[in-house]
Amino acid sequence: MSFVLIDKPRPHVALVTLNRPERMNSMAFDVMIPLRDALEDVSRDNDTRVVVLTGAGHGFCSGADLEDPGTIPNVSGLTRSSIAQRSMELLHDVIVALRRMHQPVIAAVNGAAIGGGFCLAVAADIRFASESAYFRAAGINNGLTSTELGISYLLPRAIGSSRAFEIMLSGRDVPAAEAERIGLVSRAVPNEQLPEHCYELADRIIGFSRVGVESTKRMLWSSLDTASLHAQMDAEAHAQLYVRLTTENFEEAVRARREKRAPVFRD
Repeated sequence: MSFVLIDKPRPHVALVTLNRPERMNSMAFDVMIPLRDALEDVSRDNDTRVVVLTGAGHGFCSGADLEDPGTIPNVSGLTRSSIAQRSMELLHDVIVALRRMHQPVIAAVNGAAIGGGFCLAVAADIRFASESAYFRAAGINNGLTSTELGISYLLPRAIGSSRAFEIMLSGRDVPAAEAERIGLVSRAVPNEQLPEHCYELADRIIGFSRVGVESTKRMLWSSLDTASLHAQMDAEAHAQLYVRLTTENFEEAVRARREKRAPVFRD
């Protein structure tokens, strides 16, 4: 049985599914290592323009598997401390793989996103949620810290520091309707409509130029680390000029508007 499935539900869209529904798609290493590899493979697939990440069954990802964490590779001869460090590095690799993907990633949060699953959702570029979905920073409920896998960096930037502090320190559930209200997800939709909403957005993105989409994604992520407005405007200017001067996309957009047709961007 494959714990990560890759499908092409429609042209230029890759659907990556965590496939361990009996364990709510928990983050056992037997799941996360194939997920990291799958994300890297899909990123290299030039036919794929948008990625949708979801979970099988009724959950998105329930975080750490407390019963069967799976097998950590290449730890023979290491002490417990070193094994713990290697295990966290493997999970970090998944978040980094998401961040580095060429394509925009839409998280289709179809149920519980708990602990590391919450982190996985926040690491995606865009989040849609089903009405039955909810989010929980569960570490603090288990006597641990709720900060893991970059969420203390990503969540305040997504919803603001005060809301992030409250959610992370309370360990409470954030239902889909609230997640939409505070900007944690773009939309909360009926359960059965979640895939179609993701694919509709994917189709719209696919209609734009590849270089324009990829450069926009890079600029949005880099803005989280930029030290100043001036530095970010310089980076944006170089990206805009690069696309404008090395492609005929702008000219094609003008022609298409005059001819009342959809543009065909060839970069």
